[in-house]
Amino acid sequence: MKAASTQQTLLQVKNLGKTVNTPAGELTLLQDISFSVQAGDSVAIVGISGSGKSTLLGLLAGLDLPSSGDIVLDGLSLAALDEEQKAALRARKVGFVFQNFQLLPSLTALENVMLPLELQRADTHAHCEQRAREYLERVGLAERLDHYPRTLSGGEQQRVAIARAFAGHPAILFADEPTGNLDSKTANNIVDLLFALNRDSGATLILVTHDEKLAARCARCLHMDEGKLTETSSL
Repeated sequence: MKAASTQQTLLQVKNLGKTVNTPAGELTLLQDISFSVQAGDSVAIVGISGSGKSTLLGLLAGLDLPSSGDIVLDGLSLAALDEEQKAALRARKVGFVFQNFQLLPSLTALENVMLPLELQRADTHAHCEQRAREYLERVGLAERLDHYPRTLSGGEQQRVAIARAFAGHPAILFADEPTGNLDSKTANNIVDLLFALNRDSGATLILVTHDEKLAARCARCLHMDEGKLTETSSL
Protein backbone atom coordinates (compact mmCIF):
# COMPACT_ATOMS: atom_id res chain seq x y z
CA MET A 1 0.00 0.00 0.00
CA LYS A 2 1.15 3.57 -0.59
CA ALA A 3 0.95 4.48 3.09
CA ALA A 4 3.47 1.79 3.98
CA SER A 5 6.01 3.02 1.44
CA THR A 6 6.08 6.50 2.98
CA GLN A 7 6.19 5.31 6.57
CA GLN A 8 8.95 6.90 8.63
CA THR A 9 11.62 4.82 10.35
CA LEU A 10 11.38 5.96 13.96
CA LEU A 11 13.85 3.55 15.58
CA GLN A 12 16.93 1.97 14.07
CA VAL A 13 19.12 -0.54 15.91
CA LYS A 14 22.55 -1.18 14.42
CA ASN A 15 24.76 -4.13 15.45
CA LEU A 16 23.91 -3.66 19.12
CA GLY A 17 25.93 -5.52 21.73
CA LYS A 18 26.11 -5.50 25.52
CA THR A 19 28.72 -7.18 27.70
CA VAL A 20 29.38 -6.94 31.43
CA ASN A 21 32.30 -8.01 33.59
CA THR A 22 31.62 -10.66 36.24
CA PRO A 23 33.88 -12.52 38.69
CA ALA A 24 33.78 -15.43 36.23
CA GLY A 25 34.81 -13.24 33.31
CA GLU A 26 33.07 -11.27 30.58
CA LEU A 27 29.40 -12.09 30.08
CA THR A 28 27.61 -11.33 26.80
CA LEU A 29 24.03 -10.13 27.35
CA LEU A 30 23.27 -9.03 23.80
CA GLN A 31 25.04 -9.89 20.57
CA ASP A 32 24.90 -8.18 17.16
CA ILE A 33 21.25 -7.10 17.21
CA SER A 34 19.90 -5.09 14.26
CA PHE A 35 16.34 -4.12 13.33
CA SER A 36 14.23 -1.07 12.56
CA VAL A 37 10.78 0.04 13.66
CA GLN A 38 8.44 2.20 11.62
CA ALA A 39 6.39 5.03 13.10
CA GLY A 40 3.05 3.74 14.40
CA ASP A 41 4.26 0.13 14.54
CA SER A 42 3.59 -2.23 17.44
CA VAL A 43 6.41 -4.61 18.35
CA ALA A 44 6.64 -7.29 21.04
CA ILE A 45 9.95 -8.50 22.45
CA VAL A 46 9.55 -11.99 23.90
CA GLY A 47 11.81 -14.64 25.36
CA ILE A 48 12.46 -16.65 28.50
CA SER A 49 13.86 -15.05 31.65
CA GLY A 50 17.49 -14.12 31.08
CA SER A 51 17.19 -14.00 27.29
CA GLY A 52 18.10 -10.30 27.21
CA LYS A 53 14.74 -8.74 26.40
CA SER A 54 14.63 -6.30 29.34
CA THR A 55 18.29 -5.40 28.75
CA LEU A 56 17.41 -4.60 25.15
CA LEU A 57 14.45 -2.45 26.18
CA GLY A 58 16.62 -0.44 28.56
CA LEU A 59 19.12 0.24 25.78
CA LEU A 60 16.39 1.25 23.32
CA ALA A 61 15.07 3.78 25.82
CA GLY A 62 18.53 5.20 26.43
CA LEU A 63 18.50 4.12 30.07
CA ASP A 64 21.68 2.09 29.67
CA LEU A 65 24.74 2.21 27.41
CA PRO A 66 25.55 -0.48 24.83
CA SER A 67 29.03 -1.97 24.59
CA SER A 68 28.91 -1.78 20.80
CA GLY A 69 26.62 -0.63 18.02
CA ASP A 70 24.19 2.28 17.99
CA ILE A 71 20.53 3.19 18.36
CA VAL A 72 18.98 5.96 16.28
CA LEU A 73 15.75 7.34 17.73
CA ASP A 74 13.78 9.79 15.60
CA GLY A 75 16.91 10.59 13.58
CA LEU A 76 19.18 11.12 16.61
CA SER A 77 22.06 8.77 17.45
CA LEU A 78 21.90 7.97 21.17
CA ALA A 79 25.66 7.34 21.13
CA ALA A 80 26.22 10.98 20.17
CA LEU A 81 24.15 12.35 23.07
CA ASP A 82 25.25 12.99 26.64
CA GLU A 83 23.04 12.01 29.59
CA GLU A 84 21.35 15.41 29.77
CA GLN A 85 20.53 15.34 26.06
CA LYS A 86 19.17 11.79 26.31
CA ALA A 87 16.99 12.80 29.24
CA ALA A 88 15.63 15.73 27.22
CA LEU A 89 14.93 13.41 24.26
CA ARG A 90 13.05 10.97 26.52
CA ALA A 91 11.00 13.82 27.97
CA ARG A 92 9.95 14.95 24.48
CA LYS A 93 9.57 11.68 22.62
CA VAL A 94 9.27 8.70 24.99
CA GLY A 95 6.62 7.25 27.29
CA PHE A 96 7.04 4.36 29.75
CA VAL A 97 4.74 1.78 31.31
CA PHE A 98 6.31 -0.53 33.91
CA GLN A 99 5.25 -3.81 35.51
CA ASN A 100 5.30 -2.29 39.00
CA PHE A 101 3.57 0.95 37.88
CA GLN A 102 6.26 3.35 39.23
CA LEU A 103 3.75 5.84 40.64
CA LEU A 104 4.88 8.32 43.28
CA PRO A 105 3.02 7.36 46.49
CA SER A 106 2.87 10.92 47.82
CA LEU A 107 1.04 12.21 44.72
CA THR A 108 -2.57 11.72 43.70
CA ALA A 109 -3.50 10.05 40.42
CA LEU A 110 -3.94 13.48 38.84
CA GLU A 111 -0.61 14.75 40.18
CA ASN A 112 1.21 11.62 38.99
CA VAL A 113 0.01 12.24 35.44
CA MET A 114 0.68 15.98 35.61
CA LEU A 115 4.25 15.69 36.92
CA PRO A 116 6.06 14.70 33.68
CA LEU A 117 3.99 17.24 31.74
CA GLU A 118 5.09 20.02 34.06
CA LEU A 119 8.72 18.87 33.97
CA GLN A 120 8.68 19.41 30.21
CA ARG A 121 7.91 23.10 30.91
CA ALA A 122 6.21 23.32 27.53
CA ASP A 123 2.79 24.30 28.82
CA THR A 124 1.02 26.15 31.64
CA HIS A 125 -0.02 24.46 34.87
CA ALA A 126 -3.68 24.78 33.84
CA HIS A 127 -3.09 23.09 30.48
CA CYS A 128 -1.09 20.31 32.13
CA GLU A 129 -3.94 19.69 34.56
CA GLN A 130 -6.49 19.75 31.75
CA ARG A 131 -4.55 17.19 29.71
CA ALA A 132 -3.99 14.95 32.76
CA ARG A 133 -7.71 15.02 33.55
CA GLU A 134 -8.53 14.19 29.93
CA TYR A 135 -6.33 11.10 29.86
CA LEU A 136 -7.45 9.87 33.27
CA GLU A 137 -11.02 10.15 32.02
CA ARG A 138 -10.05 8.19 28.89
CA VAL A 139 -8.73 5.32 31.02
CA GLY A 140 -11.90 5.29 33.14
CA LEU A 141 -10.62 7.03 36.27
CA ALA A 142 -12.62 10.26 36.20
CA GLU A 143 -13.87 9.53 39.73
CA ARG A 144 -10.42 8.66 41.12
CA LEU A 145 -8.42 11.79 40.29
CA ASP A 146 -7.72 12.70 43.93
CA HIS A 147 -6.91 9.18 45.12
CA TYR A 148 -3.39 8.16 46.13
CA PRO A 149 -1.78 5.00 44.69
CA ARG A 150 -2.20 3.06 47.96
CA THR A 151 -5.99 3.44 47.66
CA LEU A 152 -6.08 2.19 44.07
CA SER A 153 -6.18 -1.41 42.87
CA GLY A 154 -3.34 -2.80 40.73
CA GLY A 155 -5.41 -2.36 37.61
CA GLU A 156 -6.27 1.21 38.51
CA GLN A 157 -2.63 2.01 39.22
CA GLN A 158 -1.66 0.64 35.81
CA ARG A 159 -4.38 2.79 34.23
CA VAL A 160 -2.82 5.85 35.87
CA ALA A 161 0.57 4.78 34.52
CA ILE A 162 -0.87 4.40 31.01
CA ALA A 163 -2.56 7.81 31.23
CA ARG A 164 0.76 9.31 32.35
CA ALA A 165 2.59 7.65 29.46
CA PHE A 166 0.18 8.81 26.75
CA ALA A 167 -0.58 12.28 28.15
CA GLY A 168 2.85 13.47 27.03
CA HIS A 169 1.99 12.58 23.41
CA PRO A 170 5.10 10.40 23.00
CA ALA A 171 6.36 9.35 19.59
CA ILE A 172 7.27 5.97 21.09
CA LEU A 173 6.02 4.07 24.13
CA PHE A 174 8.08 1.39 25.91
CA ALA A 175 6.17 -1.08 28.09
CA ASP A 176 8.00 -3.60 30.32
CA GLU A 177 5.72 -6.51 31.28
CA PRO A 178 2.72 -4.14 31.56
CA THR A 179 0.37 -6.92 32.74
CA GLY A 180 2.87 -8.90 34.84
CA ASN A 181 1.37 -7.97 38.23
CA LEU A 182 -2.30 -8.20 37.23
CA ASP A 183 -4.88 -10.98 37.27
CA SER A 184 -5.98 -12.28 33.86
CA LYS A 185 -9.26 -10.35 33.64
CA THR A 186 -7.65 -7.05 34.66
CA ALA A 187 -4.72 -7.77 32.36
CA ASN A 188 -7.04 -8.22 29.38
CA ASN A 189 -8.72 -4.89 30.13
CA ILE A 190 -5.36 -3.15 30.42
CA VAL A 191 -4.18 -4.66 27.12
CA ASP A 192 -7.35 -3.49 25.35
CA LEU A 193 -6.82 0.00 26.74
CA LEU A 194 -3.14 0.06 25.80
CA PHE A 195 -3.78 -0.87 22.19
CA ALA A 196 -6.79 1.46 21.88
CA LEU A 197 -4.73 4.44 23.01
CA ASN A 198 -1.83 3.28 20.83
CA ARG A 199 -4.13 3.18 17.81
CA ASP A 200 -5.77 6.52 18.58
CA SER A 201 -2.52 8.39 19.27
CA GLY A 202 -0.44 6.88 16.46
CA ALA A 203 2.43 6.34 18.90
CA THR A 204 4.86 3.52 18.24
CA LEU A 205 4.56 0.73 20.83
CA ILE A 206 7.42 -1.56 21.89
CA LEU A 207 6.67 -3.95 24.72
CA VAL A 208 8.50 -6.71 26.58
CA THR A 209 6.25 -9.58 27.59
CA HIS A 210 6.27 -13.26 28.46
CA ASP A 211 2.59 -13.44 27.41
CA GLU A 212 2.31 -14.95 23.91
CA LYS A 213 -1.32 -13.79 23.57
CA LEU A 214 -0.28 -10.21 24.25
CA ALA A 215 2.64 -10.52 21.85
CA ALA A 216 0.34 -11.84 19.12
CA ARG A 217 -1.64 -8.60 19.20
CA CYS A 218 1.41 -6.69 18.01
CA ALA A 219 2.17 -6.26 14.32
CA ARG A 220 5.64 -7.76 14.81
CA CYS A 221 7.32 -10.04 17.31
CA LEU A 222 11.04 -10.17 18.13
CA HIS A 223 12.14 -13.37 19.85
CA MET A 224 15.17 -13.19 22.13
CA ASP A 225 17.28 -16.27 22.85
CA GLU A 226 20.54 -16.07 24.81
CA GLY A 227 21.10 -12.46 23.78
CA LYS A 228 20.41 -13.05 20.10
CA LEU A 229 17.41 -11.97 18.06
CA THR A 230 15.07 -13.92 15.78
CA GLU A 231 12.23 -12.00 14.18
CA THR A 232 8.88 -13.56 13.35
CA SER A 233 5.50 -12.15 12.38
CA SER A 234 2.66 -12.32 14.86
CA LEU A 235 -0.49 -14.21 13.98
